[in-house]
Amino acid sequence: MFKHFISLQWKSFFRSSSLGKGLALKLLMIFFGIYMLVSLIGLGTGLYFILEKIFPGADPMLKLSELLIYWLFFELFVRYFMQKLPVLDVKPLLLLPIKKSTITHYVLGKSIFSIYNFFALFIFIPFGIVLMMHGYPMPLVLFWFLSILGLVLMVNFINFIINKSDKALIGLVLVMGTVRAVEYFDLMPISKYAGDVFYTLYENPLLAVIPLLFAVIGYSVNYRFLRNRIFLDASLKKKNKEVVSSDMGWTKRFGSIAPFLRLDLKLIWRNKRTKMQVFISLAMVLYGLIFYTMDDFGPQSPMLVFVGIFMTGIFLMNFGQFIPAWDSAYYSMMMSQNIPLRKYLESKAGLISVSVVVMFLLSVPYVYFGWEALAINFSTALYNLGVNIPVILFFGSMNKKRIDLARSAVGNMQGTGAAQFLVGIPLFGAPMLIYMALVFFVSFNVAMIVLSVLGIIGFVLRKPLLDKITNVYRKKKYGMIAGFKEKES
Repeated sequence: MFKHFISLQWKSFFRSSSLGKGLALKLLMIFFGIYMLVSLIGLGTGLYFILEKIFPGADPMLKLSELLIYWLFFELFVRYFMQKLPVLDVKPLLLLPIKKSTITHYVLGKSIFSIYNFFALFIFIPFGIVLMMHGYPMPLVLFWFLSILGLVLMVNFINFIINKSDKALIGLVLVMGTVRAVEYFDLMPISKYAGDVFYTLYENPLLAVIPLLFAVIGYSVNYRFLRNRIFLDASLKKKNKEVVSSDMGWTKRFGSIAPFLRLDLKLIWRNKRTKMQVFISLAMVLYGLIFYTMDDFGPQSPMLVFVGIFMTGIFLMNFGQFIPAWDSAYYSMMMSQNIPLRKYLESKAGLISVSVVVMFLLSVPYVYFGWEALAINFSTALYNLGVNIPVILFFGSMNKKRIDLARSAVGNMQGTGAAQFLVGIPLFGAPMLIYMALVFFVSFNVAMIVLSVLGIIGFVLRKPLLDKITNVYRKKKYGMIAGFKEKES
């Protein structure tokens, strides 16, 4: 029966009307996947030597065991947003003499072969081989690898359980933050205790059965959950539940753009792809640690301008580059109503402006690396507010590709077109060129002042700029509506 299921999905893939349109993208994703796997093999091969260099005199196996708890948390977090759970159109099958248990086993069994499970294996298999080459007993390494396999499958099935729960995500983030905070303030060496537990799996081969047992339990829990919900009339049953929503009354202070702002905030919070953009933006505030801690990048380096633009404008880029495609599902309806397009764009600019201010405030601690870091972040934030916001809105007028917010966020390239690749040139290239020229011919202080002044000028001229951008949107209105109506099957 599993053979027939695989055959059906294989035919569904090749008979899809969107195969031709998405073939290039699929090939690109395959190429990227191969690149990732090769990189992970390289990481696994060199991991022993990396740990040996970072922790001289310590057992690399023990140090890896101490890091495994963070790997588990990180993998759960990444899988929540990125792993597309296997689905099968079960309704036609329910009319046939096929056992529900068979369908459920197929769905769960298919998840075992997820590429995300192989990511971990492509790290730990080379690492295990290097361990045996350095004299670690082969039986102990093989049983340890079995325990790692059990942990990978356990994470896979846990993701099934928490994937549809925002509360589970919040709980996971709180646990990760608590563990890191406890260790950072030296309250308790949690990673050391966890490392001792994971290292025991290596020292005592028979204990490898424990992670495998947890994986089996996770499979059983998911089996019972799915098996009890596979019914033909499940989608017809009405669900009565209390609707909990916020009227976001605080947005009324923004005047005429308040209704649009409320819609944007609800859209961001209710959809996984937009919500993921928020979490990515918040995480990117740490991006500066890569550059500000390196001696190779002094105040004269244009890369620091890139970092400042990127950190303070990450939401501007992630969210702004797909305006108005986020609203593509109902854009034609909006354009047929008495809705001021100018106010619509003004609300987008206001939301992005708030994000730039928030990201700048979060980047203030970089003053620890010197006042130059604060000056760069401040001037680039002003530049984002005054110059890059109108730029991103202008490039939004070129968006004609629909975005289906109900689709998974992972590997989702919907809405991506030439505009998304071209917009990076003015966003990053212009301020970096200005900075390089001024630093080389004048001074760092003058470069910072000029970037700030350009941002202030753009902010002052925002009204006429938005008027011109609105006219561009009006001219391209019907082309955008036609593009947003095209759906991929």
